[in-house]
Amino acid sequence: MRFGIVILPQDPWSVACRKWLGAEQYGFDHAFTYDHLSWRSLADEPWNATIPTLTAAAAVTERIMLGTFVSSPNFRHPVPFAKDVATVDDVSAGRFLLGIGSGGTGFDASVLGQPEYTPRQRHSRFAEFVTDLDVLLRGEEPGTTDGISFAGEWYTANNARMVTYPASGSARQRVPFLIAANGPKGLGLVSRFGQGWVTTGQDGAAGESWWSSVRDLTHRLDDVVSGGGRDPATIDRYLSLDSGGTYSLQSMNAFEDSVGRAAELGFTDVISHWPRESGIYAGDESILDTVAAALK
Repeated sequence: MRFGIVILPQDPWSVACRKWLGAEQYGFDHAFTYDHLSWRSLADEPWNATIPTLTAAAAVTERIMLGTFVSSPNFRHPVPFAKDVATVDDVSAGRFLLGIGSGGTGFDASVLGQPEYTPRQRHSRFAEFVTDLDVLLRGEEPGTTDGISFAGEWYTANNARMVTYPASGSARQRVPFLIAANGPKGLGLVSRFGQGWVTTGQDGAAGESWWSSVRDLTHRLDDVVSGGGRDPATIDRYLSLDSGGTYSLQSMNAFEDSVGRAAELGFTDVISHWPRESGIYAGDESILDTVAAALK
C-alpha cells in the first residue's frame, strides 16, 4: 500500500512550503493538490493556482511524487495544459502524476461562460481531452518537422510544438495518467489510457453504503478492463479515504480502519487530506506525527 496526502492550495507559499516539505519528511509516497479555480464550501476563501503550486513543491522536494487531484477539461485546453504538465514533470525530475477527471458541474463549469453540458457532452469532451493529452505528452516523433495537430468536436491544435520528452531520461513514454471515473464509459478510458484509477466512491453515499459503492466500483473496473483485453492488475487503484462522510485523519484508529478496508478491496494507494483548522477536513496536525510513525 502507498499513502498520499492532499494539500489544498489555500496558504501563502511561506506556509504551504512547510506542508509540502512535511509531506515528504513524514514519508508519504505522493502529495496532491486540487485543480480548481475555487471549490465548493471554500469558494470564499483564498485559493491559489495549481501549476505554480506544484512547480514550487517540485523545486523544494526530492523524493515524493506530486500530482493533480484531479484536473479537468472545465477550464483547460490540452495544448497549454500539456506544456504545464511537461514543465512540472521536468522540474520534479519525473515525479509528476496527472490525475484527470471529466469535470464537475459546479463553479469551474460555468465561470468562463460555458453552457450547461449534458452528461453525454461532458464524457465526449473528457474522452477527447484525455486522448489529446496522451498524444501531446508523448511529444513529436524524432526528426519530424511538423508539430502535433488534431481537430475534434471540442479541441483543435494546428502544428502544436511540444518538443518535450520524459524527464531525466526516464523510460516512461509520458507522465502517468490517474483517471477518475465511475461509469462504464469513463472506466473504458481508464482501460485505454490509465496507469492508475481514481475513485471517490458514489456521490452522496456515506458510511457502509459508501464502502459498498466502492466495492461495486472495483468490480465494475475489473469487468470493463478485462472486457477491453487488459489485465486489471496492471492498473494502480487510488481511493480518496475522505469521501464517505468521515475524515480519515480524525484519529489513528479511523485512519487504520479506512486503510485496512481499502486494502481488502484491492486498492494499491490511499489518499487523505492534510488537516485544516476548521470546516471540511478539520483536524489536528499532530495526527500526522502518529501516522508518519506507522508509515515507516
